[in-house]
Amino acid sequence: MNNASYGRVTAGLIAVWFVFALSASALHVFKTDLLPVALGLAVTIPIVAFLLWFATSAAFRQFALSLNPRTLTFVQSWRVAGFTFLVLYAAGILPGVFALPAGLGDIAIGATAPLVAIKLGNFNHRRGFIFWQILGISDLVMAVTLGTIARLISPDGVGTGVMTVLPLSLIPTFAVPLLIMLHVLCIAQARQWTERQYSHVGEQLSSSA
Repeated sequence: MNNASYGRVTAGLIAVWFVFALSASALHVFKTDLLPVALGLAVTIPIVAFLLWFATSAAFRQFALSLNPRTLTFVQSWRVAGFTFLVLYAAGILPGVFALPAGLGDIAIGATAPLVAIKLGNFNHRRGFIFWQILGISDLVMAVTLGTIARLISPDGVGTGVMTVLPLSLIPTFAVPLLIMLHVLCIAQARQWTERQYSHVGEQLSSSA
């Protein structure tokens, strides 16, 4: 298959994945006030599947690496919506041990995503670009981990059960693994950058910003 075909296949798989996450949430598959094992599997399985496909299929890898890393980084901007976690914490719906670091981390990554895409998305700033992507992954992993063990940390406190039902369940079951994949893909792309490919593009973007 060529890149266009892989694009259609990938878009179709993402759509199916979203429908599955939505349907499973509607059926309360992930709903629990205890350790959210099913939710944890919903986060990890898509990421593992992506990594295996990326590692074993040269054609898919070629397609994935052809995507625009700046566009993929801009997608992370929506994470400023992490302020929702802070609102829910203030309302006593989410525990602070999860909501505060997850919310503030998401806001920080989302707010800096446009700047990183424009200013660091080139060969000359490759290390900074990769470092920011790693920070983005770390924020998501931390949020998932704290959301999973919040009940263990504070057995008598507010739980994260609201994250296991719609609409918030779509964050861990769809958005989080997808955003981690985008971070990983950007890192893989940046590792292959050459000065000829990206430095002049970065200069053009900087001059127009």
